[in-house]
Amino acid sequence: MYGITREVSGMTPEGTNLFPLIRAIFWGTPVPAADRTTFEEMKAHGIHVLAAPLLNQMSLPEDVCREWDRAIVTRIGQYMRYVRAQASLPVTVPYVILKGTSAAQYYPHPEYRAMGDIDIMTGHGDFQAACGALLQAGFEEKTNVLYIERARHREFEKAGLEVEVHSFYGLRNSAEEVRALDELVISHIGPSHVLPDLVNGLTLIEHVNHHMESGLGLRQVLDWMMFVDRCLPDEQWPAFQEMARKTGHERLAVVTTRMCELYLGLPEHRWCASADPAVCGELMAYILSCGNFGRKHRYEQFSSEQILSTGARSWKGTFRLLRKRGSANWEAARKHEFLRRFSWIYQAGRYLLKGIGRKDAWRKLKTEMAESRRRNALFDAIGIAREYKGTAFYVDGEYLKTDEAGRVIRNARK
Repeated sequence: MYGITREVSGMTPEGTNLFPLIRAIFWGTPVPAADRTTFEEMKAHGIHVLAAPLLNQMSLPEDVCREWDRAIVTRIGQYMRYVRAQASLPVTVPYVILKGTSAAQYYPHPEYRAMGDIDIMTGHGDFQAACGALLQAGFEEKTNVLYIERARHREFEKAGLEVEVHSFYGLRNSAEEVRALDELVISHIGPSHVLPDLVNGLTLIEHVNHHMESGLGLRQVLDWMMFVDRCLPDEQWPAFQEMARKTGHERLAVVTTRMCELYLGLPEHRWCASADPAVCGELMAYILSCGNFGRKHRYEQFSSEQILSTGARSWKGTFRLLRKRGSANWEAARKHEFLRRFSWIYQAGRYLLKGIGRKDAWRKLKTEMAESRRRNALFDAIGIAREYKGTAFYVDGEYLKTDEAGRVIRNARK
């Protein structure tokens, strides 16, 4: 499907020892040789610093070793700054930390797990107070004003540090699934700011779901893998499974875990043995093609594949996605609200001009159409939330969802 063999191989399509190196990092298997290609591939997925304990055992070229070492030192410095900032957040209402250190705690060396922004979630009644506290402390709001009414979170930045305050967490097609996940998170907010392991695991598998359409990388997958290794043995699965069914994550959890066993060396679990190895292979191939947050994929190609993928299922969903992206990309529409109704035309024209301007445009379009069909089949197999099916959200005390055209559906349970 995406070019990776379904056999458990030690080599990725890029010709690196990526899988053997990941196994060596986490499971103590023999350390493979590595080179700049290995380094660049791990950087593309945001996981290159995890190799720090093995750096001197990989027979690296001297220039690559120096560059890799500098990246490690820089990342550790960023981790320490991140931890200090997180410990001194000016938010006084109860909140919980999502991802970040909550994921890093399961790693053998938490300081090597890449950190980005700080994600927190409060109870619904405390959301505005948390945002106000950040503003009062000198943080600048970075939330896109076009989507602030239904925003999953508000974004704030100060001195290069970004904080996201979530009003809801799940990105699902079902309002009831989003509600179920939020209720689990909010009901476990406490003075430690850390969720119980099983609830924390739900937020990690939701992080996988959240980035699947936009570009999932191995960093998000490794967060899940380390949680499973530490917290989800066979005897704990029934309790997690009950929650995952309510939040819509059971199939994704099973397939992702089995994929980690087949390719990344995770010890086997009975509860995921039923996952189809072919689907696991397709999922790994898709992840390798994307990189961390889709950075390996050229933006124009990835965006066109998403549009084609949506168009194959719903013209209303395609219209909605074009309008959303056009509103974000068209400067005039950002300034003048009445122009946003025409933003889909702007975005469609933008894609058309970029598409026909490419070398060998027809061949690339056919390739993208094929990839979009394959992506749809993969996402259907693993239960990924799809934007064309409508988006669930929380606003003003209610969990609602939109239909394919973006219209709000009241009293939506699915």
